Amino acid sequence: MENLLPSELVQLAHRVIEENRAAGRRISVAESCTGGLVAAALTEVAGSSDVFDRGFATYSNEAKQEMLGVSVDLLETFGAVSIAVAWEMAKGALENSGCDVAVAITGVAGPGGGSEKKPVGTVVFAKAEKGKNIEDVVADRKNFGHDKTRADIRYQAVLVALELLLPDGSE
Repeated sequence: MENLLPSELVQLAHRVIEENRAAGRRISVAESCTGGLVAAALTEVAGSSDVFDRGFATYSNEAKQEMLGVSVDLLETFGAVSIAVAWEMAKGALENSGCDVAVAITGVAGPGGGSEKKPVGTVVFAKAEKGKNIEDVVADRKNFGHDKTRADIRYQAVLVALELLLPDGSE
């Protein structure tokens, strides 16, 4: 076995590592519904340690609070699967790592746990960059479809997160 993960993920992770290395950027990730899969994809690349610093697998709300500084108020007001919480996760990962860029992922991978407002397949992403204005929030909510499997939703979420880690202008 050459790689543990699917080749599409590994190829994109390789591009993320190479382009961030060329840009002199260090990266971190904060993951909820993907449970560390983005970090796993990045570490499939030999030599990734000079670019990828750390990953925060914050599956529970308590972990989001303790490891990333997400406020209880935000979690209670908007829920874990929200732009506000994803943004706080990304900011927390940036602040707790000293990296140049951090991406956060939170969502409902299913098969249960969805609601009318946040159906299964809803995933929210945010990116925080050192030196960028706090008003320049890069965040997006995607719905990968309630008819997809848990694996499909998580796979698509990892692809989006990796794309967000590419330096601006290389998407």
